[in-house]
Amino acid sequence: MPKPSPLISRRTIIQGIGALGVTAFHAPFVHATDEATAAPIQFTLDRPIDAIAAPFVLAASRGLYRAENLNVALQVATGSKDTITRVATGTTDMAVADFNALIRYRADPDSLPIKAAFVLLNRTPYAVVARKSRGVISLGSLEGRTLGVAEGDLAIRLWPALAKRNGINASAVKQEKISPAVREPMLSAGQVDAVTGFSYLSAVNLRDRGIPADDLAVFRFAEFGCAAYGLAVIVNPKVAAARRDTVKRFVRAVTEGVRLTIRQPDKAIDEVMTQMDGGTRELELARLKIAIGDNILTDDVKRDGFGGIDAGRFEASLDAIAQDVALRKRPVAADVFDAAFLPDADGRKVN
Repeated sequence: MPKPSPLISRRTIIQGIGALGVTAFHAPFVHATDEATAAPIQFTLDRPIDAIAAPFVLAASRGLYRAENLNVALQVATGSKDTITRVATGTTDMAVADFNALIRYRADPDSLPIKAAFVLLNRTPYAVVARKSRGVISLGSLEGRTLGVAEGDLAIRLWPALAKRNGINASAVKQEKISPAVREPMLSAGQVDAVTGFSYLSAVNLRDRGIPADDLAVFRFAEFGCAAYGLAVIVNPKVAAARRDTVKRFVRAVTEGVRLTIRQPDKAIDEVMTQMDGGTRELELARLKIAIGDNILTDDVKRDGFGGIDAGRFEASLDAIAQDVALRKRPVAADVFDAAFLPDADGRKVN
């Protein structure tokens, strides 16, 4: 099991210290809670702390967990498959996972009834990132080109549906399996013409490698008809059943963490940088601003509030997933998402 994140020791999640930051964020004053009575939660991120973890970092450092009488211990994993496994085995109470990976898991009739309680990324960050200088100037121009696909990549799983929807002959796009570590270097060196990945990761990484912004083409799946959601908070079934109020309070704290992140992303990244092992503030801030604009603060969220899903979009995402893999059991929305943990309508508003 990975070591707990430095967030635990350096920022003391249990106590939620950060008085100076509370003033900077104009967060409401919160009273200290009794550690002995605070509800313990084991929470696992799907990757080491980076910009996208900002709402969870702020929930700890700004006292939002503490205000809900929660004692949150943070761990990190190696992707959605790992976090789903940890939640299924009870190694962690809650975790971050890709919503589409959860759907695939629940499509197995033998799966445990794991559900999401809060959707962080209302639109998936899946994207194809290409070099215009390599002749990829439109999604259709990928035909006859080489697409680098990293091991474990999630975007490629919805590529068949996206290609079909946009009249692209997917068989005419050569896929080359590559290591995640060489995804951006290979595109930078012209060894592939495009790569799949997350828009706020690969595109920013490539600019950092010296690729001019005007040479990059970022084809976000959501802009080409993909209805899929992105990262979500998932809950162990036993915890969801026995500790419902605890889960609700956690979701409420995270919801406020998202609000704080949106209001002042610069200050949010300052907090994130204190918890990262390496990283560059400029790059992480760029990632966060892209994620806020493209994936978090969407039109659906502005209309309906944070955290939920739309039944029509859910069905459309199921149809897309089914073009990649046969679903042994077609889940319904209630199999994968429990809206009962969300705050009421006023508590979910963007403000």
